[in-house]
Amino acid sequence: MDMIDFRTIEPLRDMKAVVSLSLLMAQIKGPKRVAVAAAADPHVLDAINEARIDGMISAQLYGDANQILAICRQLKIDPAKFEITDAPSNDVAAELAVKAVSEGRADILMKGLLDTAVILRAVLNKDWGLRSGKQLSHVLVYDTPLADYGRLFMMSDGAMNIEPDLKAKIAIVENTVTVAHCLGIELPKVAMLAAVEVVNPDMSTAIDDAIISKMGDRGQIKGAIIDGPLALDNAISEESAKIKKINSPVAGKADILIVDNIDVGNVLYKTLVYFAKARVAGVIMGATAPFVLTSRADSEETKYNSLALACVLAERMPYI
Repeated sequence: MDMIDFRTIEPLRDMKAVVSLSLLMAQIKGPKRVAVAAAADPHVLDAINEARIDGMISAQLYGDANQILAICRQLKIDPAKFEITDAPSNDVAAELAVKAVSEGRADILMKGLLDTAVILRAVLNKDWGLRSGKQLSHVLVYDTPLADYGRLFMMSDGAMNIEPDLKAKIAIVENTVTVAHCLGIELPKVAMLAAVEVVNPDMSTAIDDAIISKMGDRGQIKGAIIDGPLALDNAISEESAKIKKINSPVAGKADILIVDNIDVGNVLYKTLVYFAKARVAGVIMGATAPFVLTSRADSEETKYNSLALACVLAERMPYI
């Protein structure tokens, strides 16, 4: 078992494979250390505890210690299994959690029950934050058991960047490609999503998509095959692409879907979860360490999957 080399892995096909790889990595390399900001949240603590029991992680919890202990009692979780640090406010909890990562005492940052803006301020702090010089973006990884395509999909950005311009969208593509590489997809196919699959001069986002596609052709964005604009149907369905006579190495075979703004991405994300019963995981990329950022409404399963994804990224990113 010690001979397994995690610098190279086979492409992961579904969310169960992501979890399995994370658990295997933990058996061989040891659990990843997770710093949780404002940890007094039942779904977060449930996910953290399950991941700890499975041997995937150890956890440092920052926040209102009395509330954390009360929720642990309610959920029958042993608080002695965690390192709990009392924090008088969410701002302080965010600072302590981020410092744990930036100072090397934790490998992964996780958002608990606090506003995203609060933890982002800490992440972006110039003195002790997790700045890398890159654009931060959210990457959703998911599979669709009700419509099995035989592969994982990635979508960005439905939770961080509101209306990204061309420069930001390039960074979003690069961040998502990094995630694909970490999941063993050596040359992911990237579809720049639009309402139509032709370049319309009246649609500025479609022009951006065409520019990014050409940048991919010329090797300015490395490690991926990029095409767009493509509509969602002909990005993921080979039959749809055939009917529309689209000749593209990405059409019908996309691994990565890039949306134009947060509205499209957020609606697509929640449609996948609530209508398609997709199994999902989400992380923020572009910082110096993986950052688990989930919605308060996300299930315990989604938070657990997100931890598993972050563990794989924390292990693999140094080699990518």
